[in-house]
Amino acid sequence: MRQRQHSETVPPRRSALGIEDYLTRLGDRVRAARARRGMSRKILARDSGVSERYLAQLESGRGNPSVAVLHQIADAMDMAVMELADPHGGADPAMTEVLSLLAPLDSDELTEAARLLERRFAGSSTRGRRIALIGLRGAGKTTLGRALAEKLGVPFIELNRVIEQDYGASIGELLSLSGQPAFRRYENRCLNQILSDHDEAVISTGGGIVANPETYTMLLRRAHTIWLQASPEEHMQRVVEQGDMRPMEQNREAMTDLRAILEARAPLYDRAEASVDTAGETLETSLAKLTDTARQLIG
Repeated sequence: MRQRQHSETVPPRRSALGIEDYLTRLGDRVRAARARRGMSRKILARDSGVSERYLAQLESGRGNPSVAVLHQIADAMDMAVMELADPHGGADPAMTEVLSLLAPLDSDELTEAARLLERRFAGSSTRGRRIALIGLRGAGKTTLGRALAEKLGVPFIELNRVIEQDYGASIGELLSLSGQPAFRRYENRCLNQILSDHDEAVISTGGGIVANPETYTMLLRRAHTIWLQASPEEHMQRVVEQGDMRPMEQNREAMTDLRAILEARAPLYDRAEASVDTAGETLETSLAKLTDTARQLIG
């Protein structure tokens, strides 16, 4: 009987990591995952039951968590524990190969790769005349979205308001009582219902929708997405001007956190079909740019 060659059956061995390098990568992953979800360390500590002090040590690469602690942290962010525990990616050999091919790519190349994969494997779901606005709080998604819907003659829908109606209480109460995993489940279900019920609409989404891969992929497949951009300073100023002081409440590092969130989410926001930069623009100018972009997307 012919013996099989090892090179045909054994996947390439991953390069070994020292414990210090591993813990550094683990800390980076936890910090990045938290930033993508817009969770402060205090909120993650509350939802996971892991102390804020220990989370700080973990994110700095000085923690050595047990599997149970990693499960607590992953559950609080509604993600698989292996997404945190394995810095090389999942255990599936095909996934390892894909990740190895993607690893050398820069941010722009990764965005292009994501779009190629979406076009090849995402199916033929129609986007209709649906426009979805994504971006951080303070980008103008509600104000500009409502005005855009009026110009296009289509309904304006705020995803977070639909979630609140479905849950029967505010987003803050949902997060406080049930945590991020429950919120992400409501977000997914409500978005799916909106997309199924409306062939045309302008949809304003929550800033952290990009942190939920399944929900964000559904949005990209079934709606024309536009990233509303602004500078971190403008995001903060607009939120405060709207009377929402939560970004500053008990958080002297609010601007630092905001910059970290934007940096972590930018590659995800950049997967949108188009972007409109509202930095330094009047409402009228931003609306004109947004309307022109939306009309090009929906034909």
